[in-house]
Amino acid sequence: MSNKSRRDFLRTGAMATAGFFIVPRHVLGGPGYIAPSDRLNIAGIGAGGKGASDLAEFAKSPKVNIVALCDVDEAQAAGSMKRFSKAKFYYDYREMLEKEKNNIDAVSVSTPDHTHAIATLAAMEMGKHVYVQKPLTHDIYEARMLTEAAKKYKVVTQMGNQGGSGDGVRSMKEWYDAKLIGKVTKVYAWTNRPVWPQGLAKPGGTHTVPSTMKWDLWIGPSKYEDFNPAYHPFNWRGWWAFGTGALGDMACHIMDPIYRILPILYPNEVECSLPNQFTGAWTEAGYIDSCPPASIIHLNYPRTDGKGEIKVTWMDGGLLPQRPAELLPDEEMGNWDGGVIFEGTKGKMMCDCYGGNPRLLPTSRMKETKLPKQKLKRVPEGHYVQWVNACIAGHGNAETSSPFEYAGPFTESILMGNLAIRSWMIKNPKLTGWGDKYLGRKKLLWDAQNMKITNFDEANQFVKREYRTGW
Repeated sequence: MSNKSRRDFLRTGAMATAGFFIVPRHVLGGPGYIAPSDRLNIAGIGAGGKGASDLAEFAKSPKVNIVALCDVDEAQAAGSMKRFSKAKFYYDYREMLEKEKNNIDAVSVSTPDHTHAIATLAAMEMGKHVYVQKPLTHDIYEARMLTEAAKKYKVVTQMGNQGGSGDGVRSMKEWYDAKLIGKVTKVYAWTNRPVWPQGLAKPGGTHTVPSTMKWDLWIGPSKYEDFNPAYHPFNWRGWWAFGTGALGDMACHIMDPIYRILPILYPNEVECSLPNQFTGAWTEAGYIDSCPPASIIHLNYPRTDGKGEIKVTWMDGGLLPQRPAELLPDEEMGNWDGGVIFEGTKGKMMCDCYGGNPRLLPTSRMKETKLPKQKLKRVPEGHYVQWVNACIAGHGNAETSSPFEYAGPFTESILMGNLAIRSWMIKNPKLTGWGDKYLGRKKLLWDAQNMKITNFDEANQFVKREYRTGW
C-alpha cells in the first residue's frame, strides 16, 4: 500500500470511527434504552416495612437497579427478596458494603432510628450516595456528624421527609416571601402520634428470638437487651434505646415547612411539659425507658437575619393548640395526622401534615387575595426519583430537597425536644418524696456550636450516647 493510500485509509477509518461514536444512544439500544452509565445500582439496608416501600419507590424509575438487600430479619425482608429476586441478600450491612462495594452506587437506609447513623456513615465513607429515612439520626451528635461527613465525602444525600419535595411547602414559602402574613413570631405544630404504645414499663419475660433473624445485629450500637416482641418488628419507636418517639417519627414531616420557610437554624432554648401520670407514679414504676404518651415542646429560635426571635410549640399525643379565631367552627384544623399554624403580624397560614393543603386564614383569603406567581422550582418527579436523578448527575450537578446540609441541622433542632423530655425525668438523688424530686423541670439553654446545654450539665448525657463495644 502506498503512503498516500495508507493516509487515505487511516483518514477514512478515523472519520468512520468518529461517526460511530456520535450515533444517538437510543438508536444503538432501541427506544427507551438507558446506558449502563445512566443507571443507579442501589442497595437497601432495611428491606422490610418502610424499607420495602422505599425500595419499591426507587424501582419505579427505569434508571434503577436494586442489586443488594440487607435486613437482620429475613422474614421481614421476604417481600423485597421476592420482588428483587436478582438482588443478593445479607444480614449484616457491613458485610454487604464490603462484598458489593464495586457493584453499588447508592444506599437506602431504612432501619430503626438507633442504627441510621452508623449504617449511613459506613456507606458515605465508601463514596456511596445515601437516602436515609427520617429522623436522620437517633442523637443530636450523630446528626452533626453526618452533616459534616456529607461535606467531606461529597456524595448526594437525601432524608426521607417526602413533604419537602411537595408543592405545598413551596407555595407557603412564596406566600411568606410575598409578606402575605407579615413577620412570623409564633408557630404551632402538632400530631396525633403516637399510634403505637408509649408510656410503658420496661418489658420483661423470656422470649425466643425468631429463627429468621440475627438479634445481636438488630441491637447494633445500643446497650444489649434481650429479644422482646415489644421492640420488634414495629413498636421500637416508643423506646428510647431504639426510637425517638412521636417527635422523632413525625416532626421531620410536620415541622419541615417551619424550618424550610422561616429564617431559623438552631434553637437557643427548649422546655417541655409531660402528663403528671408519666412524670409521677409512672416514672416511679420504672417507665423512664419508654417515650411519654404525650408531650408539649417549646423551642425558641433566634432569627438568622438578626431581627428577633421565633417561638415554636410542638404538641403530640392528641394535644392541640387553640383553634385560630380566623378558622370557622366547622373547618378542619390541619388534618388527622397533624398540622402547622404560622402566626404573623399581618395574618396566619396553615397546612396539614407533609405541608399539604396550604391555606391562608381565614380561608376566604384564598379567593380574596392575589397570590404571588410561582417562583420556586417544583419537584414533579417526587422525592425518591429526585434523589435518583441527582445521584446519576453526580455531586454538584443536581440538587435534592433534603440534603444533609439541611436535614442535619433540622434533625438536631427536632431532637432538642427529646433532650428536654429525657432531662425532665432526671431525679434528684437527695429527695425521695414528690415535690422537687425531678431536676429537669426547667428551661434548657443550648449552645448549638458546641452542642451543649449550658445551665444543666446532667442533660448533656442525651446529646451523644455511648456505642456498644464493636460498633
